Amino acid sequence: MRWLLPLFLLLLTGASPVRTKEGLVVSAHPDASAAGAAMLRKGGTAADALVAAGYALTVVEPFSAGIGGGGFLLYYVAAEKKTYVLDYREVAPKKAHRDMYLQGGEVVPELSREGYTSVAVPGMVPGFEAAQKRFGKLKLADALSPSIDLAARGFRVSPRFNAASVYQKELLAKNVEAARVFLKKGKEPYPVGEMLVQPDLARTLRSLAKDGPRIFKDGWVAKAIAKDSKRLGGLIELSDLQSFEPRWREPLVGRYAGYEIYTMPPPSSGGTHLLQILTLLEIDREKRGRTRDWENVDDLHVLIESMRLAYADRAEYMGDPAFVKVPVAALLDRAYLEKRYREIDMRKARASSSVKAGVVPKESAETTHITVIDRDGNVAVCTQTVNYGFGAGVVVPKTGILLNNEMDDFAAAPDAPNLFGLVGGEANSVQPGKIPLSSMTPTIVLKDGAVRLAVGAPGGSTIITTVLQAVLHVLEHDMNVQQALAHPRIHHQWLPDQLSLEPGALSPAVRRALEKKGHKLEAKEASYWGNATGIEVRSEGWRFGAADVRGDGAPVRE
Repeated sequence: MRWLLPLFLLLLTGASPVRTKEGLVVSAHPDASAAGAAMLRKGGTAADALVAAGYALTVVEPFSAGIGGGGFLLYYVAAEKKTYVLDYREVAPKKAHRDMYLQGGEVVPELSREGYTSVAVPGMVPGFEAAQKRFGKLKLADALSPSIDLAARGFRVSPRFNAASVYQKELLAKNVEAARVFLKKGKEPYPVGEMLVQPDLARTLRSLAKDGPRIFKDGWVAKAIAKDSKRLGGLIELSDLQSFEPRWREPLVGRYAGYEIYTMPPPSSGGTHLLQILTLLEIDREKRGRTRDWENVDDLHVLIESMRLAYADRAEYMGDPAFVKVPVAALLDRAYLEKRYREIDMRKARASSSVKAGVVPKESAETTHITVIDRDGNVAVCTQTVNYGFGAGVVVPKTGILLNNEMDDFAAAPDAPNLFGLVGGEANSVQPGKIPLSSMTPTIVLKDGAVRLAVGAPGGSTIITTVLQAVLHVLEHDMNVQQALAHPRIHHQWLPDQLSLEPGALSPAVRRALEKKGHKLEAKEASYWGNATGIEVRSEGWRFGAADVRGDGAPVRE
C-alpha cells in the first residue's frame, strides 16, 4: 500500500532518477542544474558547479533564494573522506535591537516580514566566494557566465514562478522596483511561458564577474544597497556589508542503522533535531526489537511523538552559538534522549501543551536546495534562501537584487510564532550581528566513509521532517532516491498541535488508528511541502540524481 501514491506520482510525471558514473547536478530549476553541469564539463569541481547553479537560481527562482539571501553548505572532499561546513547565513544589522518589532509591547508582524525593516545582511556572495576559493578550480567569471546569459536574454516563466508571483503580487506592488522587475508593466504577474528579462541583474552579474565580490563589500552594489535601505527606513549600512564574513564550522555527526549522518550545526536547528529524532527512532528499534514500517501505526506514533519532542526542544534552546550557549551535546546525549523516549506513551498522543523542552544537563521557511557530485566523488549539499516568497519584496534600484526578509526568523518576542508558525524563545531574540535561527538541514549520509546519500530541502518548518523522511525511506524502506522524495509526507512541529498530512500519505485505516490514539490530523495541500533534491550512490559507483516531483527541478548529468 505504501508504494501506491509515490508510484502514481512518478508515473504521472514521468520522473525517474538520472543515472551516471560521472558528475551530476540537481537543483530546483532545469536551467540552474544545466548551469552547474556545464561547469563539471569544463573540468570544475562540485564547488564550481554549486556556484554556477546558485547564481542561476538568483535569476530563475528569485522568490526562493539568491544574491540577496544566504544559506548553509556541507562539502564532502572524497580524497580526504572529510566533510566541511560553511555558514553564510544572513546576520542582523548593527542597528538591530531586541524590541524592534514591538509597538506598545505588542508584536507588529509586518515589520519583520515586509520592506527594509525585515532585511538581514545578505551573505551569498561572500559565502560562494569562500566555497569556490577553497574547493573550486574554475574562475568566478566562468561560473557566472550561465546566469549572466539567463538574466540578459531571459527565461520562460514556469508555473511555479507564476504561482509565487500571484501569491505575493500585493507585496511586490508595494515596492516600485520589485513591481517593475517582477510584474508585467508593473501591474500583473508574468504568465506561464512568457520570457522574463532582467537587464539590471545582468549588469550586476557582469560587474561581479569583472570586479569580483568586493563590489558587495565596498563597491557600487554595496553602496546602492545601503543608500536604498536608508531611503526606505531600513537598518543596513555600508559597514554591515563590509564586515560580513562567512563562518567555517564543524559538522554534526550522528549514527543511524549503521550509517554516519553528517549534518548542519547551529545556528541551524535542523541538524540537531534530525539527529535527535533518528536517535529516538534507534532507541525505539532497540526497545521494541523491530525495523520500521511506514504503515505500522505504532511505528508512526513513535515517529510523530519524536518530532513533537524535538520541536519543543527547538523552541527553548536553539539560537546563534556566538550569542547563546546552545547545549547541542546535551540535546544529542544518548542518556538524555532515552529519558525523552520514556515520555512517549504508546497508547496515546500527548497534547503539545503538556510537552515542554527537556531539562538538559548544563554543559562545561521558501527556500531552495542544490545537490552536486563531481566525477571525483566530491559532494556539495547547499540549502539557501531569501526566507518567505520574494523575501522582503524590495529590489535595490539599478541592481536587480531582491532582498531577504530573514529578520522574521528571529523571535520577535518570546512565544511569538513566525511566518511558518514556529515559536522561539529568548535564545533566538534579535541582537545586532546575530544570525537568525534556521531549519535548513543539508545532510550527507556515509557508509564506511563513502557517500551513500546527499539530500536537502526547502519548506520552512517542514525542512527537518522532509530530510528525515527521505533518509528513512532510502535507508530503511528500500526506496530509490526518486521514490523517497516523491513519497507523501507527514509533519509535526509541536505547535500548532496537529499532524500535517500530505494527501495520500497514510491509508484511511492508519489515519483512523492515529486519530484513535489522539492525534489531530490536518490535511495540507501540495504548496505546503518543499521540493527536495537528492543524490544517491549505489553499488559499482552508480550515482542517481532526483528532483522532487512537487517542483520544477531536474537532475542534469555532466
